[in-house]
Amino acid sequence: MRVLLAIATVVGALQCQRMPPEEFARRADSRAGADAPAKNRPAGTDLPTAGRCVQRTPPEPPSLPTTYPEIGCPADPEMKPARLPRVRVVFPESSSVAVIAELVRSQHDTTRGLMYRTSLAEDDGMLFDLRERDDHKFWMHNTCIPLDMIFVDDDGLIVGIVENAPVLNDESRSVGCPSRWVLEVNAGWSRRHGVKAGRRAVWDLPVAP
Repeated sequence: MRVLLAIATVVGALQCQRMPPEEFARRADSRAGADAPAKNRPAGTDLPTAGRCVQRTPPEPPSLPTTYPEIGCPADPEMKPARLPRVRVVFPESSSVAVIAELVRSQHDTTRGLMYRTSLAEDDGMLFDLRERDDHKFWMHNTCIPLDMIFVDDDGLIVGIVENAPVLNDESRSVGCPSRWVLEVNAGWSRRHGVKAGRRAVWDLPVAP
């Protein structure tokens, strides 16, 4: 979850936020119609990465913990969360691979993310539109499904992937490179399907939930 490091004394508290609410409220509608990364680049054509910040995918992924917190998954305080629009995210360098992702844009839904859920279909996910390029930081607070976090720049370039983020963990995670979008999928999904940093992710306009 993204953090703005305003002053050192509040770093610990602010690292637990996907977006800074005081700024998000002012810009929430400023780019509501912003386009997704273009899909007209020929398949198999890499985006140029020379001179760009890309955290390359390592040969081996970090291992998932063998034990989990005993507290269990917290109860969802929202009895009926709102249904979100969905987009189909494809990866041109990985043929026949797609994720059906819930599209998140509001401050509330960005903060909530995939919290409290206990399952996620293999090819489902959540796509966060964070509105601006930054070194966004996410955590796994109240998140009960281990995840991969795919950080995507404005033009669809995958600048890095946080793999196997453990459940119910408050450590702040990022790839150290600017991005605008973050796609969360099941832990291990990106490696199972050959999705790596330096490749592309593209999607269509959202459809009704």
